[in-house]
Amino acid sequence: MTNVIPLDFNHRPKPPTTAEAINALIDIALVAENGSRPRRDYLGGSRLGDPCARRLQYEHLDLPRDPDTGFSGQTLRIFAVGHVFEDLAIGWLRRAGFDIRTRGRDGEQFGFSVANGRIQGHIDGVVVGAPPEAASLVAAPALWECKSANARNWKEIVRRGVAAAKPVYAAQIALYQAYMGLAQTPALFTAVNKDTAELHHELVPFDAALAQATSDKAVRVLQACDAGEWLPRISAEPGHFECARCPWQSRCWA
Repeated sequence: MTNVIPLDFNHRPKPPTTAEAINALIDIALVAENGSRPRRDYLGGSRLGDPCARRLQYEHLDLPRDPDTGFSGQTLRIFAVGHVFEDLAIGWLRRAGFDIRTRGRDGEQFGFSVANGRIQGHIDGVVVGAPPEAASLVAAPALWECKSANARNWKEIVRRGVAAAKPVYAAQIALYQAYMGLAQTPALFTAVNKDTAELHHELVPFDAALAQATSDKAVRVLQACDAGEWLPRISAEPGHFECARCPWQSRCWA
């Protein structure tokens, strides 16, 4: 009689593939490295365009995020790739004849610090010269800011302009123009399509009202944090899309 091999229908997890195993190790290392960085004790100019002032308070006070909402390894890799695209864009523009400075004589990135260091920002660069073919278009000196985006977001920036498509970026640009003394000339904003390497360049005139409103928001956030008070939420409903994607949603609405 032939022996019958019993069948085991119990589910057994598959062992990780080579890619999954290696990626897990990379992500664990990136998350650990990010967690070991010193806490930033100032409000960053690039974040002040966030529409929710209370979220800026949580961020500034470094309050624990909701479970499973910290930066994943993949998110940290996305951030790193964004810096690579910025470096590439600088190289491309320089090859085209633009004189863009990114660091001072001390080797440090250009930036500003106000309110006793409690509000700070670091800019991508300053255009101090343009090639003859573009000299009539790009006045110098001018703030240069660069962002990378996926195809959908990039096309939205091209179609609507940065101020309408990405108000957070517009607030950052206006604030940096004001504090860096570059308000007399339009900023040069460059957007890189991460999917296709297409480039979008846009001149952004100084918006004094937006710069003042953004600066005032920073002061309100700091004052509220010092007083132990919470500024209003952006919405009266926890299901609002800004609240739904907030890493402090449970804390805020508990």
